[in-house]
Amino acid sequence: MSKKWRLAVFASGSGTNAQNLIEHFNKTFDKEVVLVLSNNPEAYVLERAARLGVPARVFSREDLKTGRVLRILQENAVDFVVLAGFLWLIPAEITAAYRNRIVNIHPALLPKYGGKGMYGLHVHAAVLENGEEESGITIHYVNEKYDSGDIIFQARCPVKPDDTPERLQERVHRLEYEHFPKVVEMLLDRAEEK
Repeated sequence: MSKKWRLAVFASGSGTNAQNLIEHFNKTFDKEVVLVLSNNPEAYVLERAARLGVPARVFSREDLKTGRVLRILQENAVDFVVLAGFLWLIPAEITAAYRNRIVNIHPALLPKYGGKGMYGLHVHAAVLENGEEESGITIHYVNEKYDSGDIIFQARCPVKPDDTPERLQERVHRLEYEHFPKVVEMLLDRAEEK
């Protein structure tokens, strides 16, 4: 009998990637999103989670620093953590407990356009300002520094001459929706084989 993976998704905003992950893993028998965590009580991801029947919790910066969030993960027997539009740095206590079991998706081709403040339209505006010919997504392991963990996967898309940050964001979102669940599933399948 193979292991049943229990995933938690962290999100700060709308939660389209969180919803995509939940719906993807709802179709599998050995992987399930069991918890959504957000640092934003107004985040639309909370409504998405409720609609999909996944428990959600809101936490504060203090909860993250004092170990309460780690306890919530452990109490829910979470095996794997996915950051899907989550904007705070994950503390060392959590990255140590989930070494190589926390991944993030970034809306640009790291190592360029990463770090604090590089999220959402800010990233796409920076890509356009610098005249890049392509952009894309990076899925990477999470460590104690913003966007600096080992890269697992990248997918690319062209930057078009008439792009606005919003148009580029839309193209990058399509890559996220297509690849993020499949890459997470591949990582879990590989870990199962070890």
